[in-house]
Amino acid sequence: MKENLKLALIVSLFSLIGLPIFFLILSITTGNWKFFLFSLAPALTAGLSGLLLTLQRIRQTKQVNIR
Repeated sequence: MKENLKLALIVSLFSLIGLPIFFLILSITTGNWKFFLFSLAPALTAGLSGLLLTLQRIRQTKQVNIR
């Protein structure tokens, strides 16, 4: 099965950056900051774990292609 590492990188960056920005805008417009505060931990957890795993897999594929 072919891995789509570019898509995995884009999705992890979106969850790391895009979701908190969305909830920040939502919190600014509604005035309810609980939206933003409750979205930070899941967004950071999902984004960082996805980003680390994707970067690790990219490095592994580069090392295999060099050999």
